[in-house]
Amino acid sequence: PGPAAGCTADLLTALAGGSAPVTLIRPTGVAPAPGALRWALPGWTGPLDLLLVASPDGTEPGLAILLEQAYRRGCSVVCVTPAGSPLADATAQARGLAVPLTTSPSETRAGIEPGGEDRPAGERPALPIGPGLLWSLLTPLLVLADRIGLLAADPSAVEALADRLDQVAERCGPAIATYSNPAKTLAAELADTVPLIWTEGELAAAAGRHFAMVLAALAGRPALAAELPEALTAHGTLLSGDFAAGADPEDFFRDRVEEPETLHARVVLLREQEPDVTSPAPAARELALQRETPVSELEPTDADSPLQTAAELLAITDFAAVYLALASTP
Repeated sequence: PGPAAGCTADLLTALAGGSAPVTLIRPTGVAPAPGALRWALPGWTGPLDLLLVASPDGTEPGLAILLEQAYRRGCSVVCVTPAGSPLADATAQARGLAVPLTTSPSETRAGIEPGGEDRPAGERPALPIGPGLLWSLLTPLLVLADRIGLLAADPSAVEALADRLDQVAERCGPAIATYSNPAKTLAAELADTVPLIWTEGELAAAAGRHFAMVLAALAGRPALAAELPEALTAHGTLLSGDFAAGADPEDFFRDRVEEPETLHARVVLLREQEPDVTSPAPAARELALQRETPVSELEPTDADSPLQTAAELLAITDFAAVYLALASTP
């Protein structure tokens, strides 16, 4: 459970270009508590299907039950999970491939390490949601997808992806001033707003949905994501209703302590490339400006591959969500 799973499925779908369907299996259960979640394979699953499981700690018993279902149906199974975890053992029993999860030092301190499953559930720290966890889980699956011919992610492409993430980290780090830091700039623009995340392209759509989830889960900020051109219809009323920029003009006599400022909508436009004559981006920008709604735009620069495009969009928006979370921490 968490934002990483949905983003992983979205990115594999976009990068595969429709060559194979990718289905996200969502958990069911009475509560998101350890041991309460269950996953069920779709009814059509059989020997020609591949089950990918990504787990940052490998202790959820419902996933072991899922692997048993896959084994009975003849599915191939690959799990990305810490070595020595219960899920890694269950993968071996299901005759699957267990890829050891590689974590950053900060993630290890947060409790994602082999043997962490021995700690009582109530004593385990909350799992991180930031970019490190997503790429730790996703990168082995990208390499696997390249090996089976689903998408292009050879070793040189993965190295270029890592370099791109490093470059974004340098541009968006806390030591970089806001005026030259795209993540800090975006976070400042989204303060006291309801972000409407409009996307163009499958990779941008995946990044937009992930951004909305991380804003809610990490920064506690509501956000809505939609793909263009449908977003113009889905969110058009929000630009002229109570959240419109001109719906609640500034009251000079407002008590700024007891009466906080009303939240207004702000459009965040995520694109994969410069818009062409068939792009809905210009119409989206024009509609927002007609409704006096400010627009923040984010587009990768000099991306040499879809992987680098996804990396830049995800990394900058993840940094922005972290800055918003820090700004709202008392």
